[in-house]
Amino acid sequence: MALFTGALPLVPPAAGKGPGQQDKGPNVVALGGGHGLAASLSALRLLTSELTAVVTVADDGGSSGRLREEYGVLPPGDLRMALSALCDDTDWGRTWRDVMQHRFRAGKGPGGSLDEHAMGNLLIVTLWELLGDAVAGLKWAGALLGARGQVLPMSTVPLTIEGDVRVTAPDGGTSLQTIRGQARCAVAGSLEEVRLLPEAAPACTDALTAIELADWVVLGPGSWYTSVLPHLLLPEMRQALCSTPAKRCLTMNLATDTKETSGMTAADHLHVLRRYAPEFSVDVVLADPASVPDRQEFEKAAGMLGAEVVLGKVGASGRRPVHEPLRLATAYQDIFGNS
Repeated sequence: MALFTGALPLVPPAAGKGPGQQDKGPNVVALGGGHGLAASLSALRLLTSELTAVVTVADDGGSSGRLREEYGVLPPGDLRMALSALCDDTDWGRTWRDVMQHRFRAGKGPGGSLDEHAMGNLLIVTLWELLGDAVAGLKWAGALLGARGQVLPMSTVPLTIEGDVRVTAPDGGTSLQTIRGQARCAVAGSLEEVRLLPEAAPACTDALTAIELADWVVLGPGSWYTSVLPHLLLPEMRQALCSTPAKRCLTMNLATDTKETSGMTAADHLHVLRRYAPEFSVDVVLADPASVPDRQEFEKAAGMLGAEVVLGKVGASGRRPVHEPLRLATAYQDIFGNS
């Protein structure tokens, strides 16, 4: 293993936010994966410089899946997206963000091994090989981007999501079929049982510490069974989330009836969390009014988690159900300020 000489480069203070000039903001830990976590990070970074992202590591599709299978590493894709969402808001940061997000396409010659790989995935795996430490590798990648916060994996080993779906037989009867892998579970329809393998996988120690020391923990938005729920399926992570003195905010998805959550309402999403982690409580549930057609049912489900419901328009204008960072940041600011 190659050794680095010299200390990890420190990210300089953001412009106008030097020591003594402005409060750093609350200490926030955001959990999730993929585009959902990137959305919450894009909003939270506007409110605080004390920000930690804890990312699921169960992806087994695309570039991440290939690297995971070939090298036995954590899937880097969701970690890369979180780092990119936290990049420094300068030409330097944005340029390196674009480099990290660049995806190789098939060239004119015969298909190559780089096809469809994201440059950032390759860079992160390179740092892991050189350093032999997942957390240290992510810190170096964050320093390159000037990331305003840190990114940590949920576990120190790759995880696998396994689920049961009900299928219809030719004779009209139904039975449960087990499917394995995040990529397959994400398009399986309504999942009746979900498991995380290995069952006693170790949580990232730095992530557990960050949750313990946080002022606020923000869970979601994101794919409910494959990005949000896994944090409550990992025993050490669930214990940390249940015992932290931090306040907890659950951010709901804008679209509830997806390929992964077919036929589910917003209230059903809350019932899922209570079913798998009945000891987990929430202080605030944030939702866009458009995604909650039955408010009475939703408020009842939130009450079972001990939560107050905050409704606010946090979706972007347009057809695609994506969160708008400024609107989401405003909602978070109100929630944090009213605690």
